[in-house]
Amino acid sequence: MGQADYPQICPGGGLIISWQLKRKRVLLVGGGPVAAGRLVNVKDADAIVTVICPSSGLCGEMKYRIHVEKSVDEYQDRVFGGKDDLMGGYDMVLTAIDDAALSREICQMARALRIPVNVADVPPECDFYFGSLIRRGPLQVMVSTGGKGPRIAAQTRRIIQRAIPENLGQAIENVGRLRAMLRSEAPQAAAGPKRMSWMIDVCEKWSFDELATLEEEEMRIILRGWKDGSVPSARQVRGIRRTLPDSKSIRKAIAGRCPVAGYISPWLAGFAGILLGSAITSTLFIVRSSKRA
Repeated sequence: MGQADYPQICPGGGLIISWQLKRKRVLLVGGGPVAAGRLVNVKDADAIVTVICPSSGLCGEMKYRIHVEKSVDEYQDRVFGGKDDLMGGYDMVLTAIDDAALSREICQMARALRIPVNVADVPPECDFYFGSLIRRGPLQVMVSTGGKGPRIAAQTRRIIQRAIPENLGQAIENVGRLRAMLRSEAPQAAAGPKRMSWMIDVCEKWSFDELATLEEEEMRIILRGWKDGSVPSARQVRGIRRTLPDSKSIRKAIAGRCPVAGYISPWLAGFAGILLGSAITSTLFIVRSSKRA
């Protein structure tokens, strides 16, 4: 056994995790556009959020979130008042204010209380970073540069986002439903490895498009193969007609472009090559024929 048998350790990165904030308490100090972005991030994770900011410092989005959408659980119309404001049993503290000295003070107080803290745009005062996010239903993808290049992270996110199928979120939802049905069918803990292996086979055998359009009755048909370890294909479940590509898929294959690099379809490139080759051949034939004449 040597080095090549194991993944290489690459120090200097951050631990990319999916932090479960549901019903956890978050304090957000600030009310500008950056604070609004932070608010969306933590509310997407179902956190309980308290915002401290004078009403005069609220941007349009924050006013909407607080007073119209009412997605903020507690709003305190005032400036940050000191250490006592951190004594609310918070699990996370976020600051997004222009006062660098106050932000540093809040960071130090939060760390003294062992509360994870993020000071916007000040990497040394961040215990964690907010990356550039992609969301497709249950699918979440984060691109992080460790606070070194947020703009590059956003550009990278857009490249990745173009490559993710629009219906991938629905495909994942349906896989989750199928997993739940399988767990009801075989709830024993000992069946865990077999369940995992069988679900992997399903995801390998069915395309994203096919998984995204799965219906409950089709899931029941697929589950019939569980006991003998088989996975019926989409064609076996739906028949040939329903698995033939539709006009949209055909157009995309022939005339579409690579979502990442923008290259034209190889089918279109090949067809264009045939036409060009035919045109050149015809031209040469005409020229030679005219010379002979």
